[in-house]
Amino acid sequence: MTVHSDPVAMTIPTFDDVIAAHERIMPHIHRTPVLTSSYLNALTGAELFFKCENFQKAGAFKVRGASNAVFGLSEDMLQRGVATHSSGNHALSLSYAAGRRGIPCTVVMPRTAPQAKKDAVRGYGGKIIECEPSTSSREATFAKVVAETGAEFVHPYNDPRVIAGQATCSRELLEQTDGLDAVIAPIGGGGMISGTCLTLSRLAPEMKIYAAEPDQADDAARSFRAGHIIADDAPVTVADGLKVPLKELTWHFVKSYVTDVLTASEDEIIEAMKITWKRMKIVMEPSCAVPLATILRNPEVFRGKRIGVIITGGNVDLDHLPWLKG
Repeated sequence: MTVHSDPVAMTIPTFDDVIAAHERIMPHIHRTPVLTSSYLNALTGAELFFKCENFQKAGAFKVRGASNAVFGLSEDMLQRGVATHSSGNHALSLSYAAGRRGIPCTVVMPRTAPQAKKDAVRGYGGKIIECEPSTSSREATFAKVVAETGAEFVHPYNDPRVIAGQATCSRELLEQTDGLDAVIAPIGGGGMISGTCLTLSRLAPEMKIYAAEPDQADDAARSFRAGHIIADDAPVTVADGLKVPLKELTWHFVKSYVTDVLTASEDEIIEAMKITWKRMKIVMEPSCAVPLATILRNPEVFRGKRIGVIITGGNVDLDHLPWLKG
């Protein structure tokens, strides 16, 4: 796999890259547990197996891809450090990985990003530069950062190193469960879904792959139906981690392997988040509740099936829970 500074020019990662990534990142990540809930099984009519990346290092699955990118850097690239733009979890994951390798990390974050995620970035030693909450502002601000620092760009999802790292999550899920019919994960930029596609297309090609997205940020669903990328610049949704659009690498996997892209309303997402907190006693972000919300909205798709559900992160601003008013 050849890595270039321009993400558009990057090659598509292979399953050999996934195996190498898993070996590389193993000392720096958790093998997260798979949990079940008899209540949620009864509610949905399906057998659900939750892969809990909210228990991951840095609180999110993105530490897998970030660690693969950082620990795959050559010695001559280390001095300039790494940089990225992110609404939160990739930012703090890259800061974590950079800190573990002792190199600088600069992150462009929307000023509206949750305070808990900003605090985590700084806690891991990352430097934050804020931008307006739109894709165009994020990318323009980031271009200035790279010009000034010369840092290695680790894209949040449109990067083969990152996708190969994220693919290790579903590889573990297959090892921890038996006979799944489908896997469902949230989709924003598509890094996790792409990694899931990369793993399952090799290890379980008959398994269905569903992507879950908010109604109010449904560009992936519209792209899937149109057959080409449709990008929204600044969607508004409680699922702050799912506001970014697909890019070339992730679109390749979505169009090639995803069975369907399902959506849920803001109220359905919040309710799914509350149910999971209440019944499973685990902290999860609104973005991570979208898969369960879509399962509850589309019971006929999942009823009677064994479904792997990837809970992608648990970095929540506890002072601003979405069901609290005022």
